[in-house]
Amino acid sequence: MREINGVMMQYFHWYIPSDGSLWKKLADDATELAKAGITALWLPPAYKGIAGGADVGYGVYDMYDLGEFDQKGSIRTKYGTKSEHIEAVKKLRLEGIQVYADAVLNHRLGGDEAEPCQAIPYPRRDRIHPKGEKREILAFTRFLFDGRAGLYSSFKWNWQHFDAVDFDKLNPGDFDTVYLLDGKRFDDEVSQEFGNFAYLMGCDLDCQHPEVREELANWGRWYLDNTGVDGFRLDAIKHIAAWFFPEWLDSLEKYVGRDLFVVGEYWVNSLETLLRYVDDVGGRMSVFDVPLHYNFHRASRAGSEFDMRRILDGTLMQARPTYAVTFVENHDSQPLQALESVVEHWFKPLAYALILLRKEGYPCLFHPDYYGAEYEDFGWDGNKHYIVIPSLRQLLDTMLAVRRDFAHGMQYDYFDHPSTIGWTRLGDESSCGGMAVLMSNGGDGYKWMETGSPETEYRDVTGHISRAVITNGDGWGEFFCNAGSVSVWVPSGQI
Repeated sequence: MREINGVMMQYFHWYIPSDGSLWKKLADDATELAKAGITALWLPPAYKGIAGGADVGYGVYDMYDLGEFDQKGSIRTKYGTKSEHIEAVKKLRLEGIQVYADAVLNHRLGGDEAEPCQAIPYPRRDRIHPKGEKREILAFTRFLFDGRAGLYSSFKWNWQHFDAVDFDKLNPGDFDTVYLLDGKRFDDEVSQEFGNFAYLMGCDLDCQHPEVREELANWGRWYLDNTGVDGFRLDAIKHIAAWFFPEWLDSLEKYVGRDLFVVGEYWVNSLETLLRYVDDVGGRMSVFDVPLHYNFHRASRAGSEFDMRRILDGTLMQARPTYAVTFVENHDSQPLQALESVVEHWFKPLAYALILLRKEGYPCLFHPDYYGAEYEDFGWDGNKHYIVIPSLRQLLDTMLAVRRDFAHGMQYDYFDHPSTIGWTRLGDESSCGGMAVLMSNGGDGYKWMETGSPETEYRDVTGHISRAVITNGDGWGEFFCNAGSVSVWVPSGQI
């Protein structure tokens, strides 16, 4: 049976309009996305955040409110209502598209009441050495969810369910302190940045508390029952104890009686750290290939000075491809966001060819790269900037079709020139010949490559090169690409 070359899309970005229309648009787009070759979608957090109908979803308030209750100033979320969300997921799954929900299990924000508790203050960037003695603080750690009135879950959060906070109502002007709550400790098996990076923001969940673990499992079961999603994208996993996730996933998979796909966001530019994490969770999840993203970022900035032979060095895609979810950009790395590390527009076609047309990794497209985006926001320089991300949809649709029909069989690499690299796929019994990819970050490129298809005419389906290439009797051909560009060659008339 032919291998299905799956492709995920992140169907949102930070600056999606806050008009509640995304779920409706998603339902409308489902058929079109399936035809294009998208096999799975990563959706934004679907529950109510601290900013209500304007919250991107990472400032989690109530994970049981999918746009159903009047809380935080709105009924709907930024993306729509609960019924619209469920209908969109249903439409996607009818089209054969898997759905991955964004699960933010690290923190809560927007507590309904403050309560007194004892805490030890730590510097924000040092979780090892306290900056003072234990003292009383007034923390917004009471989450009552009066708007939901106990429906779906009667669980109410209090300070004992968290291990740290960063706001003390008695001292509201202090923004450089993290308060470790009385009797607690920062989670183990987390990132060691700042000595211990368990605390990220808001009210940090104490996963060592049995009631917290049970409530997170209850929510997961409830969400799967209500939506029928196929898996999860897990947010901020480097801040949560690694031992927690196998336990959580076991409980969910046992409940639904099927495997769930899970990808975790461990944002670190270190292959060693990612490999260690995958081992720590027993291989139970994939992770995003952050080092590959940074290779793309650096290559796009360096231009012809970057050695393209090294583009995959130090990446999960190269070292352990089975666990690599590959991407070019996402909502955190996009312009003006917290982890801004832009891949320049000229390089994106090369980057997408690398994640879509090779055999390694599970590629993830980014919504603005497919549909385009325009927005304004303040940058790190304090000034407001107007950002335009041009759509690459025509090119991406072409690459998706090539991935579906031609990216099969043996792969031969030609990473033997500092500016011009390429590879071929020889195809299988179901495909009409192989394919060839050639790219250059310098001048016009050319390279002899083997396709496995003797005396076959190939055309560049990107349209960048107009002349054909005809392979010799041994299946070798001299393929071409333009300066700073990529060309994708398939047998003539096949696409």
